[in-house]
Order: sequence, then structure tokens, then C-alpha cells
Amino acid sequence: MRIALLALGIGLTLASTASKAATAYVSNEKDDSISVINLDSLEITDTLAVGMRPRGLLLSSDHKLLYICASDSDRVQVMDLASRKIVKELPSGADPEQFALHPNDRWLYISNEDDALATVVDTQTDEVLAQIDVGVEPEGMAVSPDGKWAVNTSETTNMLHWIDTSTQQLVDNTLVDQRPRFVEFDPDGTRLWASAEIGGTVTVIDVASRQVLKTLSFQIKGVHPDKVQPVGVRLSADGKLAFVALGPANHVAVLDAKTYEILDYLLVGRRVWHMAFTPDQKRLLTTNGVSGDVSVIDVDSLKVSKSIKVGRYPWGVVVTP
Repeated sequence: MRIALLALGIGLTLASTASKAATAYVSNEKDDSISVINLDSLEITDTLAVGMRPRGLLLSSDHKLLYICASDSDRVQVMDLASRKIVKELPSGADPEQFALHPNDRWLYISNEDDALATVVDTQTDEVLAQIDVGVEPEGMAVSPDGKWAVNTSETTNMLHWIDTSTQQLVDNTLVDQRPRFVEFDPDGTRLWASAEIGGTVTVIDVASRQVLKTLSFQIKGVHPDKVQPVGVRLSADGKLAFVALGPANHVAVLDAKTYEILDYLLVGRRVWHMAFTPDQKRLLTTNGVSGDVSVIDVDSLKVSKSIKVGRYPWGVVVTP
């Protein structure tokens, strides 16, 4: 009897441990789906049907809700992760591609590519708080850690647009290289990193002055410069490393985030789009659109440890604890 109870206890402990495994959610543009990856086993455990052409993903601060940019459905969908069901849709404006959530966990800043607008939605009341005129083909969006700034990129205007979140007004613009796609604040909010896909560069900006500090370019042996097209950027929580997804160059650049020195180029899948860290920052996941897979990078060794096949044209990725 004691042996049976002991075995039962061990089984329950193992089940409990397994249930707490970190989970990645990956948006598949051409399958209208989300792939669910168990990060202990590194295997797909579920595929969830969502709206048309899902792209940007983000989590509520408590990790209970997943926000999904269903671009061709002209909606931001909200999924309850406990049930993995869509519980509501937010009035996002046309063609939402990327978005960012204010630290108050309520205000959602959404890029509307077709309308040259940024839409601000209160996620609790579903009310549209503002629609802000920005440049042509807005895409990237980030909110500063202190919640003061929302910054939007316009792909055709080649600018970053600085929105004062206290007034929901556009107050400044910063010119960068051609086709900016993504913006990411440093963990301490002092610098902003902006990728320029066609320009082939990443611009680092001082947030206090909104002036350019550094423009970074990339050269990979054996890869034509035209294929070096930076998109996603991720900064480690300790502020030491920066990772830049280089699109059809099929590599991720690793930089010293303080000195801007390029430390390495890591070969991943084809057409790398975006990235997300695991909660312990030990691994970095990349979405590779053309090869339809996710690469797993070991951050300590800077080696690609695994490739996980997902749906067609994976684009966005987030990770829950």
C-alpha cells in the first residue's frame, strides 16, 4: 500500500512539474493558426485556429491572456490561455500587424498598416481611446518601460513616431534607414533599437534626447548584402546582449549591447522574422517563415540546439512561464 501511495505521489509530482513547463505560442501566417510548443520536450502539443493571417503576438502581464494580430481579419483577438479559446475581439483598426501593451496592462497601441494610423484601445472596456496619424505603412510598435512613450515605425516614411502616452499625441519623429520594421527598448528604457529592413541596419537612439547614438550594419561571409534585412530585435534582461534577426540572410546577429561589437552570427532557418526568450533567458526562439520552423538558440553557448517544425510561415512568438 505504501509503495502504491509513494508511486502515486511521484506520479502526481511529475505531472505537476510537467504541467508547469514553459510554453511557446507561434503565429503561422498562412495556416491561420497558433502552434503551441512545450519547452521541456520541445515538441508541438497543440495547434489552435485563429483569425486570418495572424502576425504579432503579446501577453498580458499576468500571462493569462494572449493578444493576436489577425491582420486580414482586421481584428485583435484575445485568447484565454487556460481554455485556449478566443474570448473577445478588440476594435483594432484596419490590418493590425504589430502592437504593444502599456505597463498599465490596459492600453494597447496598434499599428494599422493600411490606414497610416496608430489605434489605442482600452483592453478592459474595449473602447478606442485614440487614433493617431503616423507615417505611411506603420508596422513596429513599442512602449517604454516607464510607460511614457509609445514608438511606432513607418515602413515607407522611414521614420519612428514618438507618441506621448499621457496625451495620446504624436510629438516627435526620428528619421532612420529604409523600411523600419521593429522597435525595442532597452530593459532600463534609456535606449531604443530600431531595425531597418531594406537599409540593412539597426539604429540605436537615446530616448531622453531622441537623437541617434549609433547605426549598426552587418556583414556575413558568403551572404550577399541585399539579403541582410534586419527585422526582429531582442535584448537580454541584464542588458548585456542584443540579438537581431536578419531575415533572408538566415542568420541572427549577436552583439554586445554596451559596446555594439558583433560577437557572432548564428545560422537559423530560412527567413528569420522574430524572437522570444524563455523565462530563464537560457534559450532564444526564432520564427523562420520560409522554412516553417522555430530555431532554438542556447544563449550561454551561442549555438543553435534544435529546429522545431511548426505551421506555414511562422511569424510571431511569445513564451509563458
